[in-house]
Amino acid sequence: MSKAEWRSRITAERRSLVPEARAREAVSLAAAAVLLPGALVCAYVPFGTEPGSASLLDQLRDQGKRVLLPVVPGEPGPLGWADYEGPSSLGPGRLRGLLEPTGRRLGPDTLRTADLVLIPALAVDDEGVRLGRGAGYYDRSLSFAAPDAALIAVVRDTELVRQLPAEPHDVRMTGVLTPEHGLVPRPVR
Repeated sequence: MSKAEWRSRITAERRSLVPEARAREAVSLAAAAVLLPGALVCAYVPFGTEPGSASLLDQLRDQGKRVLLPVVPGEPGPLGWADYEGPSSLGPGRLRGLLEPTGRRLGPDTLRTADLVLIPALAVDDEGVRLGRGAGYYDRSLSFAAPDAALIAVVRDTELVRQLPAEPHDVRMTGVLTPEHGLVPRPVR
């Protein structure tokens, strides 16, 4: 399948998931995420049918971790970042439905300081290829990550697949976080 076909299929599957199942997944993801190492975590606020919830961010902060969230730039390019300081620190972002931190903006190179990067994805394959929504913000941003940073995509268990179409600019994930399996290392050899 092409990337567009994968996106269409997974988006339809996500829409069919009932709210109770999404809530159970969010609890499981938050419990698994707090076991991940790292003092500085770049994460994101799930929206729409993305797995997870803001409670994951709160639990990371409760553990004493610094949590940075992405800020979508006005023009297509790498993401900026800002500190997450709780639900009241979020406001509407540039993209409809997206919440972003309202605090001081940090540049794209801030990603270099993160030990752990939690990344939204539609699917991840055995080789760590990540399928995103197609806007390219993370593809443009992940080159700023430190070479030893853990790049962890967050997906549902059914979104771990054997093979996805890959392009030269795709940054491979070092792991995947799922509700049922927790952290699943990638690539699988």
